[in-house]
Amino acid sequence: MRRKVADVMTTDVATVRETASFKEIARLLGERRVSAAPVVDDDGKVVGVVSEADLLAKAHYPRDLAARPFEGRRRRALRAKAGGSTALELASRPAVVVTNEATVVEAVRLAARHQVKRLPVVGAGGELVGIVSRADLLKVFLRSDEEIQAEIATEIVGDHLWVEPETLVIEVTGGVVTLEGELEQRTDVATLVRLAQAVDGVVGVDGRLTWRFDDTAREGQGWRDSDRRRRGSG
Repeated sequence: MRRKVADVMTTDVATVRETASFKEIARLLGERRVSAAPVVDDDGKVVGVVSEADLLAKAHYPRDLAARPFEGRRRRALRAKAGGSTALELASRPAVVVTNEATVVEAVRLAARHQVKRLPVVGAGGELVGIVSRADLLKVFLRSDEEIQAEIATEIVGDHLWVEPETLVIEVTGGVVTLEGELEQRTDVATLVRLAQAVDGVVGVDGRLTWRFDDTAREGQGWRDSDRRRRGSG
């Protein structure tokens, strides 16, 4: 159910070689209208990412390259880059990359953890195969409500829980899923809500479900036919 990075990445990637000059990089970013480009070696492996911010460091620190007392790590790095003249010297290294088989959710977490706006995408051999941006990662939320509803009904309710989808009310509005009806066991309710929340494009789940048997009851309490408690929203 989870879309992979390969499904949303851009494959036409603007790249620069390690030896590319400052002006070559600036020209490429301008011509391709991108804010950054992966830096690759002769084998096509990503060794870093050079961005507009990396280039602008040279204008920000034109003469004074000496580190100042109590200066933060990021500012010190930018000051050092101001003295660079090639892509390898100017780039942020090592590059934070993601594989094309990773899920979109994994890519989102990786980008957030490292506070980067884009991730070069590599294949099984470590070669560059694409790039994924924040805008690309948000594409999963552009899925239609109808597509989300169909996936929940068919793949989760029908194929996973073995329940006829027609016995439940499954509605999706603006990515918010509403589930109504009765399932056989209490654990089925928890499973349905959890799996619905994991579907790409789902913003939230309102679980208005009941169950016939409480299979989580402590041993000795037995089954309770009358137990029709309502599970809270997810």
